[in-house]
Amino acid sequence: MNDRYDAGYGGNRDDQYELVGYDEYGRPMYRPVPPQQQQQAPQQPYDPYAQQGYGYDPYASGGQQPAPAYDPYDTGRQAPVPPPYDPYGTGAQQGGPTPSYDPYGHAATSGHQPRVAEQTAYIPQQAGPAAEADTSGQRHRAGADEDHRPDGERGFHTEQFAFVEEPDSDSEDVIDWLNFTENRTERREEAKRRARSRLVSLVVVLALVAVGGVGYLWYAGKLPGLSSSPDEKTGTATAVGAQNRDVIVVHLHNTAEGGTSTALLVDNTTTKQGTTVLLPNSLVLTDDDGTTTTLAKSVEDDGSSGTRDSLDGVLGTDIEGTWRLDTPYLQNLVDLVGNIEVDTNADVPDPEAKKGQAPLVKKGKAQTLSGKTAVAYATYRASGEAQDAQLERFGQVMQGVLRKLSSDPTAATTTVQTLAQILDPSLTDKDLGTFLAKLADRAKGGDFKTALLPVQTDGTLSAEASDSVVKDVLGGTAKSPDKDAAVSVSVQNATGVKDNTEKARVVLLNGGFSFLEGGTASGTRATSKVVYADAADKENATEVAKTLGLDAGSVTKGKVSGSANVAVVLGQDYEPASS
Repeated sequence: MNDRYDAGYGGNRDDQYELVGYDEYGRPMYRPVPPQQQQQAPQQPYDPYAQQGYGYDPYASGGQQPAPAYDPYDTGRQAPVPPPYDPYGTGAQQGGPTPSYDPYGHAATSGHQPRVAEQTAYIPQQAGPAAEADTSGQRHRAGADEDHRPDGERGFHTEQFAFVEEPDSDSEDVIDWLNFTENRTERREEAKRRARSRLVSLVVVLALVAVGGVGYLWYAGKLPGLSSSPDEKTGTATAVGAQNRDVIVVHLHNTAEGGTSTALLVDNTTTKQGTTVLLPNSLVLTDDDGTTTTLAKSVEDDGSSGTRDSLDGVLGTDIEGTWRLDTPYLQNLVDLVGNIEVDTNADVPDPEAKKGQAPLVKKGKAQTLSGKTAVAYATYRASGEAQDAQLERFGQVMQGVLRKLSSDPTAATTTVQTLAQILDPSLTDKDLGTFLAKLADRAKGGDFKTALLPVQTDGTLSAEASDSVVKDVLGGTAKSPDKDAAVSVSVQNATGVKDNTEKARVVLLNGGFSFLEGGTASGTRATSKVVYADAADKENATEVAKTLGLDAGSVTKGKVSGSANVAVVLGQDYEPASS
């Protein structure tokens, strides 16, 4: 059997080989020694472990004799001793010049030789690298034949330079990294672009909101520094009168004690402001026939339609409807909205309670009123108080009801229908419910107030005093009847009861007379007296006595001071009627 590692494989066993270098795996490489060199300087095969045993020093300087070379085939022939190994090719040898070892296969003769890059020797006794083995055997035979070629005819295979063709394993990683970097940069730029777009959009929206808000405040007259009131937006009375207002009149009828209380509910749709205007009963009105009367007398005699027309004539308004609200319906209304809160200004006694018991309504902030207590507070008038004080309490109750009423027109209409009251033909359930819902929205938003119409003692309006209400709130012009159209009556109180003056004033005004304050007498009188100065006023004096409930014998001719037509001195026989 042929041994692949036999030195004579493929040729003569006596052929000599010399070491020419090492391959990439660290294995020694040999080549045949030419015959002329074999005769001149025979060499032994290189054995790195045969010299000086295992203590061989490759860097030894050559002061020792090399041991006989090991012959693995035991030919019985003493192999020539190779020269000492010189890894650096210095050429220092013992016993004569011998070619030194050159790891690149250069001939170590004298000096440095240029490297032959294309020439590589193979080991005939060993196989090539495992990665380059060819199982077909043809490659080995070709290699063996090639190993025996002369040096000038030796060829090379492309497999020896396969590393040149191998692709760089990192090239794909570099491409991926470049793609990742590019994509990441693009994503950052896109995120920045979107952020800038969102910022621009936000700035535009905020600018539009700001402009719209300023425009609304300017339109509503609420912009600070530009207008102190809604009526000063244009600075002319025409602009104030041109504002749109919805107005209805409310008459509260006290079914238990008698008497009425009147107020105007105003919704200014231009300025978005709601107002309750309280009208004193002493306000002088003019009937259809031209005669003068008071508001209280008109409500009692002329009814809702006549009173509404008279108020339009005096105040210059356009009242759209009348809401008659009797005290039992007011009680039901408060209970339906779920009680109200009012800052009460007086203690209201319970008429059914015994003396010394707690009041029905206590004076204080944010007092909760039910339907019963709300009616008691709205109609309460203390001894000696003017009717204006009771009117203000009625206005507080109405504003408290509006704050609790629903702002939804449908729900407010349902509340009105639940009252089951009989309304004036000029005002339907739906109209009243829709109107009250708008005022309720104003009251909840803080855009609601209450104002008292200022009326002089004779029941007429003063232009200077009434402009704040008639002009600014109602957008009208005061047109009180001429004072000369009514009989003026001067009243002096000698009854010893201070409230009798006010009661007499109300009765006279309701009777169509003009009232003049005559003061209080220093003492009391037992009987009353009615005096006229002109014979033409005798009939008027008789009518005054009848109106006050005095005897016809109290009328007498005498001196009347001032501008009054008739003078009255009230005595202890005067019994005031309910005003």
